[in-house]
Amino acid sequence: MANQDDKIKIISDNRQARFLYEILETFEAGVQLVGTEVKSIRAGKVNLRDGYALLRNGEAWLINVHISPYDASSEYFNHDPRRSRKLLMNRKEINKLIGQVEQKGLTLVPLKMYFKGSWVKVSIGLGKGKKLHDKREDLKRRQDQREMQRAVKRW
Repeated sequence: MANQDDKIKIISDNRQARFLYEILETFEAGVQLVGTEVKSIRAGKVNLRDGYALLRNGEAWLINVHISPYDASSEYFNHDPRRSRKLLMNRKEINKLIGQVEQKGLTLVPLKMYFKGSWVKVSIGLGKGKKLHDKREDLKRRQDQREMQRAVKRW
């Protein structure tokens, strides 16, 4: 029987990341936030499109993710929308990511931000950048799938 704490509510989805990168592996990470950020996330004011993750000094950081300032708070108590946020991950996961990123030249991309119970989590993808011809192949494959679905629906 599932707990009530394990409910997942997706807040933001970075759909363009799967188009620009070939995702090899995904990781779940917590995010170190301040109070007004959590309130703004609950309102759904998050943009993951330009974001990425970096590994510095044995720590993972979420960079350039835009969380809008909370409307009901004053300027003094509000947060910077594009500040760097620390990702909370296990040491083994971080060491594995360091090896992958440094040796293979892969990129860490945020895929989804969601609530897992009352905690804010981010799904991080270990991705390899796609070339233009790979993107065209994906578009052609999707278009062919749609045409096949339409043909089956007509029969």
